[in-house]
Amino acid sequence: MCGIVGALAKRDITQVLIQGLQRLEYRGYDSAGVAVISEEGAIQCRRTQGKVKKLEALIGEQSLSGYCGISHTRWATHGVPSETNAHPHLCKNDVALVHNGIIENHETLRKQQTKMGHEFDSETDTEVIVHAVYDALKDTSDLLKAVQETVKTLEGAYALGVVGANKNYRLIAARKGSPLVIGLGDDEYFIASDVFALLGEASHFIYLEDGDIADITLNGITIYDESGEEVTRPINETELKADNIGLGRYRHYMQKEIFEQAAVLKNTIDGRIGDGRLLASCFDGQANSAFETIEEVQIVACGTSFHAGLVAKYWLESIAGLPCQVEVASEFRYRPHIVNKKTLFLTISQSGETADTLAALQASGTLGYAHTLTICNVPESSLIRASEWHLMTRAGPEIGVASTKAFTTQLAALLLLVIALGKHHKITEQKETEIIRQLEVLPEKVAEVLRLEPEIVRFAEQFEDKHHALFLGRGEQYPVAMEGALKIKEISYIHAEAYPAGELKHGPLALVDEDMPIVAVAPNNDLLEKLKSNLQEVQARGGKLFVFADKKAAFEKAEGLSLIRVSEIDDVIAPIIYTIPLQLLAYHVAVIKGTDVDQPRNLAKSVTVE
Repeated sequence: MCGIVGALAKRDITQVLIQGLQRLEYRGYDSAGVAVISEEGAIQCRRTQGKVKKLEALIGEQSLSGYCGISHTRWATHGVPSETNAHPHLCKNDVALVHNGIIENHETLRKQQTKMGHEFDSETDTEVIVHAVYDALKDTSDLLKAVQETVKTLEGAYALGVVGANKNYRLIAARKGSPLVIGLGDDEYFIASDVFALLGEASHFIYLEDGDIADITLNGITIYDESGEEVTRPINETELKADNIGLGRYRHYMQKEIFEQAAVLKNTIDGRIGDGRLLASCFDGQANSAFETIEEVQIVACGTSFHAGLVAKYWLESIAGLPCQVEVASEFRYRPHIVNKKTLFLTISQSGETADTLAALQASGTLGYAHTLTICNVPESSLIRASEWHLMTRAGPEIGVASTKAFTTQLAALLLLVIALGKHHKITEQKETEIIRQLEVLPEKVAEVLRLEPEIVRFAEQFEDKHHALFLGRGEQYPVAMEGALKIKEISYIHAEAYPAGELKHGPLALVDEDMPIVAVAPNNDLLEKLKSNLQEVQARGGKLFVFADKKAAFEKAEGLSLIRVSEIDDVIAPIIYTIPLQLLAYHVAVIKGTDVDQPRNLAKSVTVE
């Protein structure tokens, strides 16, 4: 969940490292640091608590320069955010190291190293690695061999960038369970935990595999696998551009990404549907054939992607006629499973690097699932490479920590999968055409909802002094309510919970008073009258209701009821449409409260640790 950037060139790379960190700050922003090798071969290091702009200011005061270096922006796991816990970590000014991941046996290693005379400056699990590399260098002067020996002692996940005090510039990169990529420039080389960090510096990349260690010098790159054998990894080209991640006219990335949804949803469905049909090219030939044999679906995901999976469960069972189970990845890994051998194992992730989801996918191989498929936004990600098949969401870069366009494009992609599977079960040609027609008008309907922003701002103003909220939905709108509660929780720090509206009387009703806003989504479907009855229970107890309702849903004006009318929408795409006003509500509440919308406290975008 932290960010790594490293560089080796025939020019001063200090600003390259800083700019790379600024692009990666969505991955961690508790502290930041940089270490470069001077012309004399000495390690120069600057670290600070807080965001990268503080590190940049510090370097402005205490300048440093060099042709080889590493940098890091941290999301705290072991040890509080502080300068001493910030990376890079050094040992005797001979070795500097940055690390993403978690070293599970760090306490054992720390005890061993303390007995050997090492003194620890930080509370991190990372510091044991740099001491281990230093100790290994006593037996060999080769930094590569020292790192190779060190990683043999590590248990857990890591992405490492390592440099040593030496005029012979050298950068060692290693990965296991945490992503790391090498960027190829014009006779210069870079490493990063995310391609975004290197946009503008490199357009060709090598994605290290688990267990790989790369030896990078100005003469080139040599990669060794876990067994120490020299290997060749493919070179990939990215279509991303540096200007793709600018703010443009928007105040925050989250706002920009909310308003991009009409366009990116069009990207998701373009070339995949036509003439009222799902095109066969949406999935490869083997997948299309295998879908005929699928009898169940197991979905595994985390956070927002988990909510997308819950919506998909409703669609798969009600539209496609397929049983579906949805489970949080961190729980899936640690219990026994009874598996129907004709089950599709489906993982969902924005980044494709979510550690628990990736581990669940890896575990699925031994559990007897028929096939694996990943829905993801990043084509070069670990989940994509590990899964048998994939379907890209095409949302484009998402920088705001609170996911918006990634969620709605996941839902659109999942609906495409529902059609592909359901065609072999319950979905008739007529039903397929109905769903496709709704997907075709989806971008237009999203644009209509976005025009409700001024009304939603007026809703948000009534949350300025609130500390708690309830979100309600029924049927496939219940996961939408869960997502709405998560969004407002993440960025405004309001304690928000979601419930199926019918569950109010089984506990949550005790919380209802005039200080507890109740947010509900009310499409005009078969459950509308039951939902209205549930909302009347709130009104009878003096609660304040904020309802997003279909224009044809007959709501009467009443004390304590604030209403925003949403244009008439077909049931199938309603979960996608009703998500958007909840995103806008969360965004504007956070702006009014003055929180850090794009980088909320304690959170990071890509959860690459367990």
